[in-house]
Amino acid sequence: MKISLIDPLEVDEKIIEDHNKKIEELGHEFEYFNQSAKDDNEKIQRLQGTDIAMITNKPLTRKVIEETDLKLVDVAFTGVDHVDLDVCKEKGIIVENASGYSDDSVAELVLGLTISVLRKFNENRRNIFDGENNYLLGELIKGKTFGIIGTGNIGSKLIDLLSVFGCDIIAYSRTEKEEIKAKNVEYVSLEELLKRSDIVSLHIPNNKETKHFLGKEELDLMKDNAVLINCARGAVVDNEYLAKLLNEDKLRAGIDVFDMEPPLPEDYPLRNAKNVILTNHVAFYTKEAMEIRADIVFDNLYQYLEGNIVNEIKL
Repeated sequence: MKISLIDPLEVDEKIIEDHNKKIEELGHEFEYFNQSAKDDNEKIQRLQGTDIAMITNKPLTRKVIEETDLKLVDVAFTGVDHVDLDVCKEKGIIVENASGYSDDSVAELVLGLTISVLRKFNENRRNIFDGENNYLLGELIKGKTFGIIGTGNIGSKLIDLLSVFGCDIIAYSRTEKEEIKAKNVEYVSLEELLKRSDIVSLHIPNNKETKHFLGKEELDLMKDNAVLINCARGAVVDNEYLAKLLNEDKLRAGIDVFDMEPPLPEDYPLRNAKNVILTNHVAFYTKEAMEIRADIVFDNLYQYLEGNIVNEIKL
């Protein structure tokens, strides 16, 4: 089989070389690229004759997939909404992901954004560098109600980190887990969570069912001056309406994900909103996470070559 790693995994070159050697010893061909393709045509060229595509978070469109004879798409990422799953299903292509590689990284950035909002990092910066005189009295996480939407791996990691902060943790999820309840977490309805929480953090995937999961009706339920943290997916929030509430001083937010990948257009509502700290879709992006995802995505590959399907996305 021919395996093509068409996006860089951003790990030490020796790691890739070691896998290259192992794959060749198994009797397969391995090709990898140190830079992502600039467009669909270049991706099609890279995937000619390829049986297994290894990709990161760059889009894999219908146009590309239809021009290939892929058997497996091995995604070095948790979310797979950048892959056209419909055409994969039509062509019988298996899709696997690297779920879990960045759980700690994302959970830590949620805390970082929360503290940044509560301690007014934006206002601090403007005071230091622009000579402004913003009011900098901050707030603690301690004593607040922290609402977590989605109690999968990342939500669970966040709960573990929050356990030392002395806050009241509540959660909403379609599936309630006994192991989460054992962490002294109370499951409540979405409506109750939004009404009670001082801080809300999202940990749900982006799909047809979750688009604008927090829309106007839901955002209006939140407390005045509450904090919304989104390190999940941009499309799960109505960001235009969120920007309106931010500009009206009704909410505060820490946002790592948007309706498109950065750079953001000049007219994008969150780009110019008040009361928000933005990061550049980096929640997953740590040295440790990159190494873990390389381990997972290559293990997916070796398992497949041995006839085993692991971390499969059900199409």
